[in-house]
Amino acid sequence: MKVTLSVIKADIGGYVGHSHMHPEVLDVASESLDGAKADGLILDFRVLYCGDDLELIMTHTRGEEDPDIHKLAWDTFIRCTEVAKRLKLYGAGQDLLADAFSGNVKGMGPGVAEMEVEERKSEPVIVFMADKTSPGAWNLPLFRIFADPFCTAGLVIDPSMHDGFAFDVLDVKENVKIEMSCPEEMYDLLVFLGASARYMIRTVRRKSDGEVAARASVQRLNIMAGRYVGKDDPVLIVRAQSGFPAVGEILEPFSFPHLVEGWMRGSHHGPFMPVSFKYATPSRFDGPPRVIAAGFQLTNGMLLGPVDMFDDPSFDYARQKALEITEYMRRHGPFEPHRLGLEEMEYTTMPQVMKKLQDRFKKL
Repeated sequence: MKVTLSVIKADIGGYVGHSHMHPEVLDVASESLDGAKADGLILDFRVLYCGDDLELIMTHTRGEEDPDIHKLAWDTFIRCTEVAKRLKLYGAGQDLLADAFSGNVKGMGPGVAEMEVEERKSEPVIVFMADKTSPGAWNLPLFRIFADPFCTAGLVIDPSMHDGFAFDVLDVKENVKIEMSCPEEMYDLLVFLGASARYMIRTVRRKSDGEVAARASVQRLNIMAGRYVGKDDPVLIVRAQSGFPAVGEILEPFSFPHLVEGWMRGSHHGPFMPVSFKYATPSRFDGPPRVIAAGFQLTNGMLLGPVDMFDDPSFDYARQKALEITEYMRRHGPFEPHRLGLEEMEYTTMPQVMKKLQDRFKKL
């Protein structure tokens, strides 16, 4: 049975500030998707949140980029935005960059990760959701999951994975992509992945048969809008077990809270902190950036779960380390490397400041 898993998210209003999601917004989203399930448009759904981002997780049989599924998500976000405006939630409708739906939510503000799969005998998947960061945050974990044998033992000892994986990498500024193969192109791949503000992994496929293993959202709101409208708070779907990395191998990279861009006003570097659903409420300097992991069994198109995968004391050390990094980075204040480099600041007030002062710059 072919099933499509669609994860579509948007920031449609924060409670309080950028830290949380109001219960009434979640109720309206669930009501909207419940109606679509009753009408047969979708098979199943879950409504979650990470910080101030509303996460719609849906299963259906209509394939990727289906206009009706995307319209359902868009209409749900519009309904939730109306609630957010009535409640005077902060930044109501912030991620909705268009006035009307035009067939696909890509390019309209929301983040999207979708994959169509033929269900295996057992189909475990993990949906990662992040707040206060950008899609480049997935680069390091995805590389470690699918290319680093020090993380994923299956690359060495599982015959179905031994040939490696292919990475579909997007240059989000030039709007071009390249497919690179690991392990043979590993060093070349890292040249790009290390520049995570520009080059981002969209898809990972198993080389032996081309089967999709992971799919990430790669929408950059500032590039789409031409101005700063917030970081993009990406989502990621990863399939697990039976020819793919084990659940433990998929989660292992998040035991290291690597630095990502985002945090306060989307203009700082900070540690990527793995937290349980309960603590996906960034508040210190609007951060630090958070990531949650929802585990599901996909069973005949139905979602069994979610299991809160980071609700585990084995990630306590990563959280403590993230707090130490938070303290260290915050002490830099407005100085790099805490603040992003000038190129990324082009989407904030930097151009206006430079224009105001341009006549005061004198040649030496």
